[in-house]
Parts: sequence; structure tokens; C-alpha cells
Amino acid sequence: MTNTQHSPVTVLGLGAMGKALVQAFLKGGVATTVWNRTPGKDGELVAAGAVSAATVGDAVRGGELVVAVLLDHASVHETLDPIAAELKGKQLLNLTSTSPEQSRELARWAAGHGIEFLDGGIMAVPSMIGAEGSSMLYSGSRAIFDTHRPTLELLGSAEFFGADAGLAALTDFALLTAMYSMFGGFFQGTALVGSAGVTASEFAPRAAAYMVAMSQMLPLYARVIDSGDYTGEVFQDLVFTKSGLDALRQAAADAGISSEPLSGIASLVDRQVAEGHGAAAFERSVAALRKS
Repeated sequence: MTNTQHSPVTVLGLGAMGKALVQAFLKGGVATTVWNRTPGKDGELVAAGAVSAATVGDAVRGGELVVAVLLDHASVHETLDPIAAELKGKQLLNLTSTSPEQSRELARWAAGHGIEFLDGGIMAVPSMIGAEGSSMLYSGSRAIFDTHRPTLELLGSAEFFGADAGLAALTDFALLTAMYSMFGGFFQGTALVGSAGVTASEFAPRAAAYMVAMSQMLPLYARVIDSGDYTGEVFQDLVFTKSGLDALRQAAADAGISSEPLSGIASLVDRQVAEGHGAAAFERSVAALRKS
């Protein structure tokens, strides 16, 4: 049954994430129209109550809020440029993974066509959408966010970051950067213990517990970074850090595995030590990245 507190929604793109969004909308009683570039992906969704649109133009006419969850920035333009006139006066939410500058470009494009624009970052995998732990980040039009907040909260917790349409993507990409670095470290660690016959399944719980424990250091690091003082009471200086990273790279070489996941931070530390900053705190690496 359609819930009258929610305006009709159109979802463009029925990949794994698009389907998950539609399922959450339908579960919440939202009248939902769907479209996908390749036909035949909406059968299950239509059976659950979604309306299938034959063309993208038909799709956008079916919803007050148009949600784009497409492959990339180029695909957003390929899909929406031909129907920009039909989108005029509509509210567009971009949940495609676009970079901060691409999100800002889409906001300018939308403004030029009389389209209200909200950008979003999805901090969840498809199976998490609508469940506890799903987090959605938004920036751009506050009016869209406030008007449709009950609908957006069907997908996960909703947080608004400001009028700059690139802020949600910036935060999203920053978190993803940390995530992929963490996963890369896990992959190298798995390969390392695997050289002695330890399975990934045996190593994973130990790695997860250790990463959680070490994450408690992040607020401490953050205070030093925000202060800009890397020479006060130093917990771990760059010379000490370099020594540890050198040992880790040597352990990988001895085990016959690559240390590629570690190479980025190791090179950053090497450069700072070579430039004479060995006595500075490890947290100075943020300043070194900014200079780059």
C-alpha cells in the first residue's frame, strides 16, 4: 500500500544498488517508478509493486523525486542530458558514485536547466540498504533533503552536510579511501600469514579485533593534526615509523609476497625522513600529503 507521507519516486538505474534502493522504497510504501538502460532487470521489482517505464522520459514523469544511481558521471549526463527539459521543475537526487568536483558540476548543470539538485553518498553495500548500519550522506539542496527526509530515511540514516553539492561525495570518498587502505592492509597481512599456512578465515577475526582496537588512536591523531604541531609530545616519530615499515617490507620480501598495499604510506614516510623531518610525529604525514 502506498504511504501518502511519501511523494512518488523514480529510480534510474537497476544495478545491485539501484534494486536495493527500490526495494527499500517499496517496503516503505513509496510509489516507485523504475527505468534501466538495459531492459529486463525490473521483473522482480514490478512484481513487488514498482511501475516499469519504457523510456527515461516516461520514468521522470512518474516521480516528483528522481533518483539517479547509474554507473558513473558520464552515464548520468548520457541519461539526463536528452531529457533536461522534462526534468525542469523536478527534484534530482544523484546517488551515482561521482567525485566531489563531478557532483558540483552536476549541480551547476541542474541549476542551468531549472532542476533542483541534491547529491548523496551511500555508506553501505546493497544488502545493508534499509537496515541498521546503512548511512546516507547528502549535500546540495536543503529543500529537497527536508521535504523528502522521511523517504530518504527508508534507505538509512540521513545526514545533511551543507549547500556545497560536493561535500557529501568528499566525505564519502574520504571514508572509502580509509576503507580501501584498511582492506589492502588486510590482504597483505593475509598473504603474509598464509606463507606459513595460516588461512584467511583463521586470520580475519584476529585482524578485525586488532583494527577495531587501533581505531581508538584516530581521535588522538586528529587532535595533533588539527593543532598543526608535530614536534611536541610525540608518540611515534617518523624515524621510528620508517624502521617499522622497513621491517614490514622486509618480512614481505622474505615470505615471497608483494608489499604493494604498504608502499604508499612507506614512501610517504621515507620522503619525510629524507627531507629532515624524522623527529616529527607520524601524524605529520597529513601535512606532507597536503603539500603534494
